[in-house]
Amino acid sequence: MPESIYPVFQPHLARMRRELAPQTEAAFLELSRQVFAEGTLSAKFKQIIAVAVAHVTQCPYCIRGHTKSALRHGATAEELMEAIWVAAEMRAGGSYAHSQLALAEIEAFSSVPHPVGET
Repeated sequence: MPESIYPVFQPHLARMRRELAPQTEAAFLELSRQVFAEGTLSAKFKQIIAVAVAHVTQCPYCIRGHTKSALRHGATAEELMEAIWVAAEMRAGGSYAHSQLALAEIEAFSSVPHPVGET
């Protein structure tokens, strides 16, 4: 199997990140704890959302970590796959919706006479 383009977790780099900005890392970790805590949304549901978002942002570390966390919180494979399909539709939906930008340019270009070879 080919080597991954994504490096494996390296404790010394995590330590370096923490040492270079300790207060910021502490604030980030506290935000993460708060965001994923039980609340109006269950921790399970929040992790399922995180799996879907991780697929849209295409973060392999987030996909792995939040999938494991979602499973630990009781998510099923079916729930996770359904969330991933929602993410896929939302990602594709952006191209679909933004096609109006290209179509408006095509329409504007087509309504103006252009000499051959000029744009």
